[in-house]
Amino acid sequence: MLTTNSRAGLRRGFTILELMIVLTVLGLLAGIATSTHKNTAKKSRETVLRHNLAQMRLTLDQYNSDKSRYPDSLQTLVDEGYLRELPEDPMTRSTDTWEEVLESDYSDEDSSYEPGVFDIRSGSDERALDGTFYYEW
Repeated sequence: MLTTNSRAGLRRGFTILELMIVLTVLGLLAGIATSTHKNTAKKSRETVLRHNLAQMRLTLDQYNSDKSRYPDSLQTLVDEGYLRELPEDPMTRSTDTWEEVLESDYSDEDSSYEPGVFDIRSGSDERALDGTFYYEW
C-alpha cells in the first residue's frame, strides 16, 4: 500500500542526503580495503625475504661445514649444487641485487687465505613495515 504525503504527493526514491551518506561510507570502506591490501602484499614479500635469507644462510653454513671455508661468491653455491638457482630478492625483484658480506680479515700467518661470503643481505634500501631497513636483516 502506498502512503501519500499531502505536500509532495507520492514519495519515491532516495533523498540526496541518503545517497551522500551511502557514497561516503562506500568511499571509506574502499580506502580501508586499499590500504589493507597494500600492507598485505608488502608483508607477503617481507615473509618471502625472511625465508630466502634464512635458507641462503643455512646453505652458506652447510657449505662451510662441508668445505671448511665459505664460498667465494653466491654463484659458487649454484655452481657446486648447493642451490639450484639464486632466489629472487622479493624487494628488488632481482637475483643480482643480493649483498654479499665477506668474512673479516683473519690474523693468521696464512696470507693466502681468501675471505668468503659468510652472510647475505637484501640490496633494497627501502624500509620494512616495522621501520627497519631490509639491508639490516
